[in-house]
Amino acid sequence: MKKRIEKPTPEAKALSLFLMAYKTNAPIYKEKLKWINRQWDLVQSGDLSRKGYQEEVEKMLKSYGGYDKVVEKTVKYYVEKTGEWKLEGNDKYCLDARKVADDILKK
Repeated sequence: MKKRIEKPTPEAKALSLFLMAYKTNAPIYKEKLKWINRQWDLVQSGDLSRKGYQEEVEKMLKSYGGYDKVVEKTVKYYVEKTGEWKLEGNDKYCLDARKVADDILKK
């Protein structure tokens, strides 16, 4: 099986970072993080369609309030924990997170 090199969508990145942040708060987040990472590995190996993966990501995001709410919760978690937001980049997730971080840090 040859692995394809693809980047996850901003929604998948948001979900993954959210689950990483909260995995120490409750075991269910850790289990869901493992599961979604396994699903991404299946996409990379060609054993799962990207569409199927994205549908699972969207369902999980919806269960946590949607993309915007997940970004907000993740940024808030790290800002409260460290006092800053360090993630930089030009992708959609990083830009959305930076806006949220700037708003939180202004308060």
